[in-house]
Amino acid sequence: MLITGLAAVPGAARAQAPACRSHVPALLGAQATFIGQHLLPFHSPYAGPMSLRSDGDQQLSQSYGLYAGGCLGRGFDLYVDAEMIRGSGISHASGLAGVTNGDVLRQGSVDLGDAPYVARAFVRWTHAFGSRERDTVGRAPDDLPRVVSRRRVELTFGRLAATDLFDVNRYANATRTQFLDWVLFQNGAWDYAANTRGYSNGLAAAWITGSWTLRAGIFQMPTQANGNQFDGDLPHARGENVELTVAAPHGAVVRLLAYLNHARMGRYAVADSIGVSEHRPPDIVADDAPARTKFGLGLNAELPLADGGETGVFARLGWSDGHNESFAFTEVDTHASAGLQVAGARWGRRPDRLGIAIAADGLSRTHREYLAAGGQGFLLGDGQLRYGTEAVIELYYRLQLGSYLQLSPDVQFITNPGYNRDRGPAAVVSLRLNARY
Repeated sequence: MLITGLAAVPGAARAQAPACRSHVPALLGAQATFIGQHLLPFHSPYAGPMSLRSDGDQQLSQSYGLYAGGCLGRGFDLYVDAEMIRGSGISHASGLAGVTNGDVLRQGSVDLGDAPYVARAFVRWTHAFGSRERDTVGRAPDDLPRVVSRRRVELTFGRLAATDLFDVNRYANATRTQFLDWVLFQNGAWDYAANTRGYSNGLAAAWITGSWTLRAGIFQMPTQANGNQFDGDLPHARGENVELTVAAPHGAVVRLLAYLNHARMGRYAVADSIGVSEHRPPDIVADDAPARTKFGLGLNAELPLADGGETGVFARLGWSDGHNESFAFTEVDTHASAGLQVAGARWGRRPDRLGIAIAADGLSRTHREYLAAGGQGFLLGDGQLRYGTEAVIELYYRLQLGSYLQLSPDVQFITNPGYNRDRGPAAVVSLRLNARY
């Protein structure tokens, strides 16, 4: 959930729950995004069943969304989003940790169909505490326009994405308007609870003040890696998240995230041992068992520099223990990224944006040994591996055409695709068209 248009305004000494402007459901937004991508051929002495295609590929993805909300009274708001995704990522969204089209997530590797579906259906309850400062929240997808106390508690529950609430970043968080690569719009080492499309069912609570926010959430995990069905055994299958956000008066924001996943995961070291003893490639799925865990940490920072904050820099760091199976987001155990957004006012095009960023991702020792022995994950598997850090550089320019249309050429350059020094480098050229209301 990205809160936009925040500003302090005068208010009474004691704030009550935000008043409803209307109990009638309202259309809060709509969007359509078209992303065409072309993967250039690259050097590859060998390939496996999950490899990035070395002979090149081109794909067109389409996404459509309608976003509605209504006030239920007594501090409760209801939001429902409907979406439809068509097309897929290049190479069926496999062969890379930093997959190049975040709008389709893993749509290319799983047959989910192209019918409309409910992406989000959740309730937010807000309770305000005494404060003379207010935040004005403008209308946006999943945000009704309202004035709220800067000191408040929020509870959010229902079907939504954990990424709506955690690890948000002003400059690198929206694949339809900012960076396309998975490991640039999200922390790659955060294996957040989600189904194949990136959503889950859960509950999150936040204590919000003017200078810091403490947020905690729990979400359902899928039954298997990259699965679209949720595991109902909550005592043994859930994703737990805690995040502290600290905001400085000059606009800098730092977020510290910790997560603990419980799921039916396999263990890389055990899968490797079984593979050796049976003289075959290891199979992580064969070692799956309930209540296995994965723990990780994340650091997320943004620093506005100029142009009312529209020019600024960001950085992320991430780490997970890497002992058990990558399960829900991508195959990353260590992550570092940094980038810059520049507002077009610098060259007389105020609504335009230029973005450039770099990300470097790595694997734990047992994870890389598993892939080197011929094992497959839900994204990776070249059949063998000469390990190296996978690095992504992305550059985009977002051209604003009128009030509702944006056109964004984009280039991504990837070294050691799939962490393999024997393959690549790879280059992907993209063109994104986004229409939104």
